[in-house]
Amino acid sequence: MNNSDTPKFWGIVPAAGAGKRMGASIPKQYLSIHGKPVLAHTLERLLAVDEIEQLIVALSPEDEYWDGLPLAADPRIRRVQGGKERADSVLSALHYLSGVAQPGDWVLVHDAARLCVTVSDVRRLIEQMRHHPVGGILAAPSSDTLKEVSGSDIVGTTDRSRIWRAQTPQMFRLHALKIALEQAAEAGLTVTDEASALELQGRQPAIVEGRADNIKITRPEDLALAAFYLEQQCSE
Repeated sequence: MNNSDTPKFWGIVPAAGAGKRMGASIPKQYLSIHGKPVLAHTLERLLAVDEIEQLIVALSPEDEYWDGLPLAADPRIRRVQGGKERADSVLSALHYLSGVAQPGDWVLVHDAARLCVTVSDVRRLIEQMRHHPVGGILAAPSSDTLKEVSGSDIVGTTDRSRIWRAQTPQMFRLHALKIALEQAAEAGLTVTDEASALELQGRQPAIVEGRADNIKITRPEDLALAAFYLEQQCSE
């Protein structure tokens, strides 16, 4: 238990999804890049952040790949049962953390398929958000012109200076995030990220600019792009 007044930092990695858009025979988090599963790359990046006490990985009950990862035995990693939706998996991890962490501790939720996140970005998020009243997320400004469409017709152009692409980690207080996700579920609302759950409560999370190469593996072509970014990062 955390008996000091200084909040601790915990990581949650929801990894129970099947990644159907990849069209692969195995879940996308176990596809190999540079000879290593996507999930292993992701967890190694987060484990390199010394500020994080422990990583809670939410996995499907049918997951048959996890035990084959060397990282499965890492003492800083704890496995919990994930759910059907992302929010269900995050809530499962939060319920576990409620027994070992303090309500005011910070939780960093990170996509299993964002393997290119850098340690420096995660640390910058921690440093800039650790005294924020709500918390915040890594995000990247949009470089594209954005069109609002009805059917196949353009009905407007959005001011891209106000549009950011949400990334992860997303960092919020344990109790506040747990309540926000529980209330969204009770109301039957679908939340695609943690920030939107806080937004539904009228709170305003902050943006911390992250690197554009913090991409999420979603489609087959993303594998080659992630492999390229990893090579580029190693050469920096």
